[in-house]
Amino acid sequence: MVAYVIIPGIDGSDDRHWQSRWERAWGEAAVRIAPGSWTRPELRDWVAAVQTAYDVAVARGGRAEGGADGRVALVTHSLGCWAAAEWLAWARPAEVTAFLAAPPDPRGPAFPGTAAPTFLELSARPLPGPALVVASEDDPYADPTASAALASGWRAPWHSVGAHGHLNSASGLGDWPVGRELLDTLVGS
Repeated sequence: MVAYVIIPGIDGSDDRHWQSRWERAWGEAAVRIAPGSWTRPELRDWVAAVQTAYDVAVARGGRAEGGADGRVALVTHSLGCWAAAEWLAWARPAEVTAFLAAPPDPRGPAFPGTAAPTFLELSARPLPGPALVVASEDDPYADPTASAALASGWRAPWHSVGAHGHLNSASGLGDWPVGRELLDTLVGS
């Protein structure tokens, strides 16, 4: 069994967002982070929220350290990619995969630095487990060169899904079957 930790970007993901649609489809197998700083993200708060959601996911059937019943997959979008990467670097959990969709470039001109100043100095470091960076060719928060560089820093494969903006609700992806197929391949479902 796979337990999913949903890690959206600033302000969470609305009901039309693919993350919310997947979360509804997964039911109890999915846990969404709940930081206290959705609108003005604080890195420590978001990392702590990832830990809390991970603990709930493990209790619901994801693999605990040394357990044998399942795995945990982090399903991230935008700024949530950075919260997940920082949590992975700190917690170094076993048997956790990371699906990193549309990570923003903290050094890019569109990065929301005034809203998320504690995320500005982050850099991509190798992740401790399997991961995949999924990017759009016309993402205003990270061009293909920047998102491929992030993938390289995280030691994760980079996959372009064409021109779909920031891979958010405005992108009109609906249930985003292409993303779901990529995630399923990553977790081995």
